[in-house]
Amino acid sequence: MFLSQVGLLHHVPDLTFNGYTLVPTFRGRTVSLINMFGARIHSWTLPGRLGSLAYLLPGGRLLCSVVTTEGPPLRQAKGGHMLELDWDGNVLWEHIDHSQHHDLRRLPNGNTLYIGWREMREADAARVRGGIDGTEHEGKIYEDYFREVTPSGDTAWEWATSSLRIEDYPLASGVRRAEFAHGNTCSQTPGGDILINFRNTDMMAIVSRSEKKIIWERREFVWGRPHDPQILPNGNIMFFANGAHDMLAPQTSSVIEFDPKTGTEVWRYEADIPWHFYSHVMGGCQPLPNGNVLICQSAYGRIFEVTRSNQVIWDYVNPDFDSQFPRGRQKANCVFRAFRYAASSPELVGRVL
Repeated sequence: MFLSQVGLLHHVPDLTFNGYTLVPTFRGRTVSLINMFGARIHSWTLPGRLGSLAYLLPGGRLLCSVVTTEGPPLRQAKGGHMLELDWDGNVLWEHIDHSQHHDLRRLPNGNTLYIGWREMREADAARVRGGIDGTEHEGKIYEDYFREVTPSGDTAWEWATSSLRIEDYPLASGVRRAEFAHGNTCSQTPGGDILINFRNTDMMAIVSRSEKKIIWERREFVWGRPHDPQILPNGNIMFFANGAHDMLAPQTSSVIEFDPKTGTEVWRYEADIPWHFYSHVMGGCQPLPNGNVLICQSAYGRIFEVTRSNQVIWDYVNPDFDSQFPRGRQKANCVFRAFRYAASSPELVGRVL
């Protein structure tokens, strides 16, 4: 089983989407690009420990963040120093915001969108409902802001969770009250608005860029602290449903595609044996051009590809146990998200692989 083996476990060449998979070890120092047989063919050594995710831009450039020690006293997927590296690891762009955490995205206009933390005003924090009583951080609650910066670092757009009617968005019963509401995803929709996701309220939403307000949302407790929603070319949304419910067993994760207009679920991947696919934190999914889906079972460093008939056709476990998650002396190989690129993609075309 994948829990006792590392590297490539399974490969059905005739069914997979052939390409190269980026494996950024969460909190590790190395980002690896592997081929379909699990062999590392390129890597980047980072100037610090990876904050959360890394992914490729056209031309073989790597966008990522590394952890800084300054900033708010929260550490879940914290970065702080955002970097764009060339193929050889040279720094092409950087921006420091010690509050940055979880996600960052390069936008078509060349700007960068990311999530940050800031302390809530006392009056706003008093309006936060739910969560575990008494688990604020030294009596304080921190909110998320979503900020777009230009290449020179100027703020081009920003929206924060305190603009919500806070009472209408209670925290889930089993989460700490240090955060309202633990954003983990930000991306631009085809129409230019911002798709976001909040783990601690089991909610995804679209924020109007022009009006700076939520124009669509969906909340489902059964998702169990979701991650990585993304809009597909057909207008549906696919995301990683962690299934991390309190006091429910057996716990299992899912990858779900649904129609946001009707709420109808159109596809779901779950393991036949529930605990064979479960990540209580993090998690990602990437729809591939051939219709398959690449899934990142983050907590165990497992990356696998499935068909739409739910057949596992490629299965790999990260052999890099440099992750600093969980804590202490425990070794881990976590991967926040992973990405597959074709050799002919804009990200890799012309590179010697």
